Amino acid sequence: MTTTAQDTTQQGHPDTGSTRAPTQFPFGPLTADSGASADPVLVEIVQGSLASVEMEVETAIARTSRSPMIRDAHDFRAGIHDRRLRKLTGRSYSALVHPIARDFPLEEMVPGDVFFHNDVYGSEGGIGHLPDLCVTVPVFHDSGDGPEVVAFVQAFGHHDDIGGAVPGSMPSNATSVFEEGLMVPPIKLWDAGTPVRSALAIMTRNSRMPDSLAADLDAECSACLMGARRLGELFDRYGRDVVESCFDAIIDRTTQTYRREILSKIPVGTWVWEDYAEHDGVDDPRLHTQRITLTRTAADDPDGERLIVDFAGTSPQAKGPINHCGDYSDGVFLKKWLAPILRNLADTPERMAELDVNEGIVPLIEMRFPEKGTLLTPIFPAPTNARTFVILRLLGVLAGVVAKAVDGMMPADQETIRYTGVWGEDLEGRPYLMREVLGGGAGGRYYADGEDTIHVVPDSRNLPTEFTEARFPFVVERLGLARDSGGAGQFRGGLGYEKHVRMLKDANFMSIADRSILACWGVRGGRAGTPFEVVINPGADDERVVDSLADAEPVRAGETIRIRTTGGGGWGDPLEREPEAVVRDVVWGKVSAGAAREQYGVVLTGSVDGDDLGHDADATRALRDEQRAARPEEAFFDRGPGYATLSGGDVAASVDWL
Repeated sequence: MTTTAQDTTQQGHPDTGSTRAPTQFPFGPLTADSGASADPVLVEIVQGSLASVEMEVETAIARTSRSPMIRDAHDFRAGIHDRRLRKLTGRSYSALVHPIARDFPLEEMVPGDVFFHNDVYGSEGGIGHLPDLCVTVPVFHDSGDGPEVVAFVQAFGHHDDIGGAVPGSMPSNATSVFEEGLMVPPIKLWDAGTPVRSALAIMTRNSRMPDSLAADLDAECSACLMGARRLGELFDRYGRDVVESCFDAIIDRTTQTYRREILSKIPVGTWVWEDYAEHDGVDDPRLHTQRITLTRTAADDPDGERLIVDFAGTSPQAKGPINHCGDYSDGVFLKKWLAPILRNLADTPERMAELDVNEGIVPLIEMRFPEKGTLLTPIFPAPTNARTFVILRLLGVLAGVVAKAVDGMMPADQETIRYTGVWGEDLEGRPYLMREVLGGGAGGRYYADGEDTIHVVPDSRNLPTEFTEARFPFVVERLGLARDSGGAGQFRGGLGYEKHVRMLKDANFMSIADRSILACWGVRGGRAGTPFEVVINPGADDERVVDSLADAEPVRAGETIRIRTTGGGGWGDPLEREPEAVVRDVVWGKVSAGAAREQYGVVLTGSVDGDDLGHDADATRALRDEQRAARPEEAFFDRGPGYATLSGGDVAASVDWL
């Protein structure tokens, strides 16, 4: 492998028409043999040290930050990159170092520097929306000629408020990025060990929660500086050449492992699949298409065997904030974001958990983007704060198109992130903002049910009830699993949350969520899960449904907000599910008695509330035969009833044509 450089053109500031010269980002190896001569034992030591440093940085942030979103919900992650800007760790995705290296030459950096940015259009694709703030610290090593940059430690997380039109900086009906908050291009937040107070003052002045923002940034800067010291000790112990050779070996091992264990499972050929966001906060609900044409090339292809991911056919950019800037730097961020889906092709779940996603997957994926002006290639200043509607959907689109290639041996669909919360004044008249990221059910798999209430960000979670009730003017009356939310299947989809919040004072409810009309699709005969839903005063005469994109839905004291998040799609024919598993689900409260009969064809015996619940085997067999005879031919994918609503009754895309 030879050292290569890659051209990327920074868009500059399109509002003024200015551009910058093409930026050279060196992605090639650091050593001539790509780390092949590195001591295998030392490679393991270095890889373990990287994981340890990354975990130590995240632990420090969690223990010293202040905002609920960072400290309690843990909606952040750390990453370690080498001086070639390659991501070395694989437990989680992170932002990119590219914009820092683009604007600040490495040779001009000094120990104690801390860089900051959140500008979506200036992030080379690494920042999705303005509340995602990124701190980057260079790591230095002195080989005798003075300290030189050898790596980077980075923290990247979703913060409570960075200004903009509404509390939380995610206005659901934004038509411009200028409505979404403060944009900060790459700057120095610390200069040679000294905090740049003026920069911090500007950012906190633009936030509705300045104290939390200042404390979070201080925690992230301090944690990354600590991580940089730890990583510097690794270079001091073994020397720069040895450590960098291990870096190359780690990355090359990932490349070879994925080529051998993952690409080999996908036959040579081309497949197409598309899925949709359902609304953008401005126009009426409709299908916003994200399409992938997947091509698996052969080993004798002139450019080598790889996956070509072509996004042609993706819809034009939306008026509202669901756009995502994915085409910068050859889509290198999207490659690392989407690649974890491919781990589902591993031979065993245990092996899947062992597969890291670092820069080593980048050479195996080629991305082709449509012209500027689509959901994935928006033109500045298109809004982006709800870009999760696109970037999360792409995970499902890739899973679906791979499922077509491998006869459905991939998980069904899931939607595992949405923002809900309340804001107003507390009982003492002080302003507050409570916002959390509630997960949803994972898709059923060919070997197991989907997991319940998972979150796409590793280690992230819902806010603890004890904390929220002590700090905010409401009572959490219920927090549990949403019964029957998982799509029926031979392997059932995971369940979403059901949360009931009773307000103690008038407030405003907010929601940034998709999949309220469309559902998480099932595969190989599995059924779609249930959509996201918010209802105020459920069951009462004044019950009302709240739109899933809402900035300030009034909620009066005494009213209850019921939030139900999405269930994952099911995998396989529900009538093939073991009746004993259905009985167990009814006992556990995951499936109702009615659904056991209607969806799974199981005839229960005994009492649902007692300890004698069972099933009648003969009656179950007869009922299942009757249901099989009465139903239409099973589609490969089941999108659920909401698709027909938005497609004008056309159900063609539920069948295996796309």
